[in-house]
Amino acid sequence: MARQISRARMARETRRGAQFAKFKLAELNLVPLVDTLVSIVFFALVTATVGELAPVVAGVNLPEARVGTNALQQLTLGIGRQVTLANQPLMNTVDAAQSQSNVPGQPLIIPPLYSALKGKADSIRTVTQATPDQPVDVPLAIQGDRTMRYDLLSRVMQTARLAGFKNISLQVHRVSDGG
Repeated sequence: MARQISRARMARETRRGAQFAKFKLAELNLVPLVDTLVSIVFFALVTATVGELAPVVAGVNLPEARVGTNALQQLTLGIGRQVTLANQPLMNTVDAAQSQSNVPGQPLIIPPLYSALKGKADSIRTVTQATPDQPVDVPLAIQGDRTMRYDLLSRVMQTARLAGFKNISLQVHRVSDGG
């Protein structure tokens, strides 16, 4: 009988040990975690963008974004009440939206904008000694008003691409999250 009691006691102790095993302290090595966090902070500080912001074209109300990088100096095309290229007014936005293409097979081209962009692209090619059919490496930043219609934006981007610009970006006004 004494043997059965000890077996029951052993079984009970084994069950209790299994129940309370989850409460034992676990060893947590924080050194790799701290090393990783220090590395992330180091690389974030070393690779931070320090480019200058391009000035916003007068009369253009840029949309806002919460992520992304700051814009560097580049050729700027503003679309507000006026279409401007490098702060030089080209035409009224209404006229740009209503203009008809004069290039066969390219119905989206805006002729006055195409002429101005082609002139800029040709002058860049002359300075960089590139061939006339080579795309321009200088970035073209489009600052479109937040109320601009997407069909006009599509036409502007197509016109810029056909004028020779291969690096086209859309700029937005960066705001903080506030949280």
